Amino acid sequence: MNILITGGSGTFSNNLLIKLRKEGHRVSVLSGSRFSKKEDYQKHFELYKFPYDANCINEVFESAAPDVTIFMGAFDTNFKWKNEESDAVRYSGALANILMGYAMLGKGRFIYLSSNEVFGDNYSSDISEDTMTTPNGFKAQAIAQGEAMCEGYRKHRDMDIVTVRLDHVYNMPQVREDINDTLTSMCLEALEEKTIHFVKDKEVSLLYENDAVEALYKIVSASKHDELIYHISSGNALTEEEVANMVRDAMNPECDVISTPGVKAQSVILDGSRFDNEFEFARYVDLALMIKRICAHMKRKGYVFMTEEEEGLPFSQRLKKRLGWFLKAIVPFIENIVVFILCVFLASQSAQSDYLAKLDIFLLYVLLFSVLSGQQQAAFSALLSVLGYFYLNGGLRNGYDLLLDSNTYVWIAQIFIVGLAVGYLRDQIVTIKKENIEENEYLKQQVDDISVINETNVRVKNILETQVVNQADSIGMIYGITASLDQYSPEEVLFYAAETVGKVVKSDDIAIYQVANRDYARLFSSTSVRARSLGNSIKYSDMEEFYEDISSNRVYINRGMDSKYPQMAYGILENGELQMIVMVWGLSWENMTLGQANRLTVVSALIQNAVLRANRYLEALEAQRYEGDSKMLERESFKSLVSAFLKAETKGLTECSVVRIDLEGKDRREVVAVVEKSLRQSDYLGSLDDNAVYALLSNTSERDAQFVLNRFIEKGLDARLIEGGISWN
Repeated sequence: MNILITGGSGTFSNNLLIKLRKEGHRVSVLSGSRFSKKEDYQKHFELYKFPYDANCINEVFESAAPDVTIFMGAFDTNFKWKNEESDAVRYSGALANILMGYAMLGKGRFIYLSSNEVFGDNYSSDISEDTMTTPNGFKAQAIAQGEAMCEGYRKHRDMDIVTVRLDHVYNMPQVREDINDTLTSMCLEALEEKTIHFVKDKEVSLLYENDAVEALYKIVSASKHDELIYHISSGNALTEEEVANMVRDAMNPECDVISTPGVKAQSVILDGSRFDNEFEFARYVDLALMIKRICAHMKRKGYVFMTEEEEGLPFSQRLKKRLGWFLKAIVPFIENIVVFILCVFLASQSAQSDYLAKLDIFLLYVLLFSVLSGQQQAAFSALLSVLGYFYLNGGLRNGYDLLLDSNTYVWIAQIFIVGLAVGYLRDQIVTIKKENIEENEYLKQQVDDISVINETNVRVKNILETQVVNQADSIGMIYGITASLDQYSPEEVLFYAAETVGKVVKSDDIAIYQVANRDYARLFSSTSVRARSLGNSIKYSDMEEFYEDISSNRVYINRGMDSKYPQMAYGILENGELQMIVMVWGLSWENMTLGQANRLTVVSALIQNAVLRANRYLEALEAQRYEGDSKMLERESFKSLVSAFLKAETKGLTECSVVRIDLEGKDRREVVAVVEKSLRQSDYLGSLDDNAVYALLSNTSERDAQFVLNRFIEKGLDARLIEGGISWN
């Protein structure tokens, strides 16, 4: 499937990437930021480095064409929630834009990740999916509002949108930013302060990230789902005090565990039974063991998680960091005052000159700052000019006369009108220029976005072409491998089918069993000793989950790595009846993926076609192959069959033994009737000369053949095992 993950990089999103890629899906990532780096994410198919508010989100969805879209939501690292009001607005806008892109695409499933934070009250029992949310704080309200937005799209557009609430998720932190949950916060507190605080009587249910990822994959891979909202919880409720004590024991037994006074306990435990019952989900991670591992990891890399002190920086850098904004704002005013002092000096000197007495220095000064800095500095320079005017003229004239002189107010009005008017025009011109620049940048960014998406589409096209034409596990290559079975005789097809399966799934340990009846199957061919480890005969009906999968036309995958079973197996059905079982051993855990299972299904179907053609050929010649009404093969047919078995035995694909029963004057039909009753369904009876009857014992070593030989002798037959090959007459 094509899967699109929308969210910043982090341990959760990266673990999800690893799981989806391991299962053979093609995973693309929408980072939500232009500054994301490819190295921040685990290996993926394509990275779209666009913010959520970009206008090209629709094109991203068209390019990725996701069958499943996962919005990281409450676990998106693009939102730090330090300024909750601002982040809440950005969060809602981001989700709205992503939902719109998903709606325009018009296909696939959308998974919205919520959390236990949408419940802010104290609950005495586990919370079901039908409980009304009670968010406290901007972050919780934004997450709950996201659920409501998803519900609206689901109802009005009839779309497949699933809301998943995860209960108290914790992780193995790599950097300080990863510490955002109850458990790792306690670990950091114990590391830094040697104390651990807890809220008395508050209960939590801690869910490890890997378990959350496994649970999410159940929803991603499900062909259908019964509900619209699911709770995923560990199902193991503990008080914060119990968790704190476990952290203390693992981190530092000398730490003090202290109850936080004045904090009311609000216990929130999600009821995950709905999800567990529908998807049969089992958790793998033990909390006590993970606490020990997390504490050991954080102690080992304490320097990564401890707070960095700023005192190590030079004084100038600390001052710049803390007062930088103030200095940036005050510098224009300082410049203005310096120029004003110079203007006062020039004005005092020009007043003594007959040529410069009429020159208004203050007007030029105000005009200069109006043009250079706008209205704000124009008003400030006009105010300083008025002070300078009174300073210079106060010494020449009586202050009272100066205040009563109408020319004084005309001059002041002139200074402010010129300064504010020119400053306003300057600000307007600057604003228009900025708008033009922003519009140009916006249009240029759109062109760049379209170019990036186009480059992505071209790259995807080239990759898919390479997969179709050259990839070793493409359908064309698989068909080419299985087509090689056509070169073998009908008797040899099933032997070399095991080799063919091994080439496709890249395993040296393949076994093919033929079903004898509804309970038992008999080994027909195998490629190694390990592949024969179940024995020559198996009662597959007693193999529970194995039998359930192969009889239901599903690939069995040994997820529990049980050594008694193969890593993968597939049952070949005909008219609803199980005919053959293909078993694959020797696969590594990394190769036990959905893609590998699909390849096994395809190659098994092609092998079935080859075997079916061979069987039809043999059925068409049945009248010529058997002697009369008996099950005894005529000479040429039996000779061809024995040759096929012996040739396969030399290649290690099977074992066989040939028994000769001499007639010694006995009636041939009577001997054949006795021998037929003593043979298994998978054995063959035939003729190579006129003096004896021969039995071919399939998948039987010389030691095992002694049991059959003794059975013949007990019935009065002169039987012996042929060793060292057969001489054809």
